[in-house]
Amino acid sequence: MTRFISIIFLAGLCLPVHSQETFMRTLKLMGSRYEISVVAGSQDEGDRYIDLAVEEISRIEKSISSWDPDSQTSQINRNAGIGPVKVDAELFGLVERALQISKITDGAFDISYAAMDRIWVFDGSLQQMPDEETIRQSVAKVGYENVVLDKAEQTIFLQLPGMKIGFGAIGKGYSADRAKALLMEAGVAGGMINASGDLNCWGEKHDGTPWMVGITNPLNKNKVFGWFPIQNSAVVTSGDYEKFVVLNGKRYAHIIDPRTGYPSSGLASVSIFAPRAELADALATSVFVMGIEAGINLIDQLKGIECIVVDDQGKVYDSKNIERNEHEMEIAGWQK
Repeated sequence: MTRFISIIFLAGLCLPVHSQETFMRTLKLMGSRYEISVVAGSQDEGDRYIDLAVEEISRIEKSISSWDPDSQTSQINRNAGIGPVKVDAELFGLVERALQISKITDGAFDISYAAMDRIWVFDGSLQQMPDEETIRQSVAKVGYENVVLDKAEQTIFLQLPGMKIGFGAIGKGYSADRAKALLMEAGVAGGMINASGDLNCWGEKHDGTPWMVGITNPLNKNKVFGWFPIQNSAVVTSGDYEKFVVLNGKRYAHIIDPRTGYPSSGLASVSIFAPRAELADALATSVFVMGIEAGINLIDQLKGIECIVVDDQGKVYDSKNIERNEHEMEIAGWQK
């Protein structure tokens, strides 16, 4: 499920404090822009750490990519309706967690969305709504209930011929989590993995200050609603301000509800704060599909998860335990 995300972050200036500096590299991985920042004692040390993260992200891509015919994901998709495929523990666990999120969101998140027919385009060429039957048929092979896991055999089976799974709404978040875990194990005291907006931080910048994340105003990308300090946690923002279509005077986001085949409407952005980027990634998509009331109600029931939601009129809503400075938000142009 394609998503465009806008998060602004401060990596800090590379000024030595206690022989530590912050080093950053920007590159393309998993078809997306990644920015990897680490606190290290030298350029060579920083490069070695960043190389470790790049190797880990590349390894994950080989496993979950549906474009690679040799990946386990492709093997699962080719055997849809035919038989189960044995996979490694890592991929099995990722799919298992994805199905758990599908259940708690009543299918607003669904990794079998990959079988959805692409009837919606957001390049300005779509002039009228597709007919109801075409929309209904577009999601005929989507349904997480038909993804069968056998934990004892460690196999995954897609029951319907033509079914497909994909990790577009969870894979980058997972890669950020894994890169962070690997670097922490390697002894990196602080860093940030920004996987095209799926962002995970730990420790502090080299000068002892926290990593700061700015939530972009979805109705004016040149402005920021407010800045949040992030320490050992993740934040993901999903928005429609890059790709949307207006039909009959109504604005539709590029995020499609996998249950109905219709694009989401009513929201401009959803920001999720969570311990892991994988979870934040999936929930950002889910809340966007579920809408304000149902989405925030879900977040309020999840321990350690918070959200900020902006509707298509610019009004801001947030979950009950979100921590923010009202004065700072007012200065930043926060409409509440």
